Amino acid sequence: MSDPHKQEKPEGMTLRETLSSVLWAALGVHSNKARERDFTKGKPSHFIIAGVLFTLLFILIIFGVVKGVLHLAGI
Repeated sequence: MSDPHKQEKPEGMTLRETLSSVLWAALGVHSNKARERDFTKGKPSHFIIAGVLFTLLFILIIFGVVKGVLHLAGI
């Protein structure tokens, strides 16, 4: 019999796990265990949103670095 007062862990992935998976995927490294977790517990919409936001953030950072280097170079 199960205890009605015992809290079970939710089935979905946490925000931290989702962001971690997106980051490691962007770097091109991911363990089989994490990949299996992503496909069994993760929601595709969460990965799409996190991936798009990560890509936009990455582009903005690169753009800022280039602008800063060009400004320092006097161009």
